[in-house]
Amino acid sequence: MFDTKIAIVVRDDLAVWQKLNVTAFLTSGVLGARPELLGEDYKDAAGNTYYPLLIQPVMVLTTDGAGLTKIHARAMNRDVKLSIYIEDMFATGHDADNRAAVLQYQPQDMNIVGLALRAERKIVDKIIKGAKMHG
Repeated sequence: MFDTKIAIVVRDDLAVWQKLNVTAFLTSGVLGARPELLGEDYKDAAGNTYYPLLIQPVMVLTTDGAGLTKIHARAMNRDVKLSIYIEDMFATGHDADNRAAVLQYQPQDMNIVGLALRAERKIVDKIIKGAKMHG
């Protein structure tokens, strides 16, 4: 059992490909901030090696736009750092454009379509309250 929790919350009205894309990008943000979350390479019986995976489970949840706004505000109020993905980023082609898209908005004005966080379990549970398991 881990004393922290990783949660990704995506907007419920996104297309499936968008949910998957956002989840992948958000996961990379959590992992990039905490490299110790990466395990060791995998090997099969033939000796082939594969990339390592996260050592900790990830919860993927959904909510509507208003729910994401609330979750974002709760995280900010608790000084919990997030990975975020805003709607404008679907139209960009690379990281520099993504960062420029976010930079143009005040926090309360961003059209967030997904966010990810890792913190103490109880804190994450309070922040993501109202979101539902993706299914």
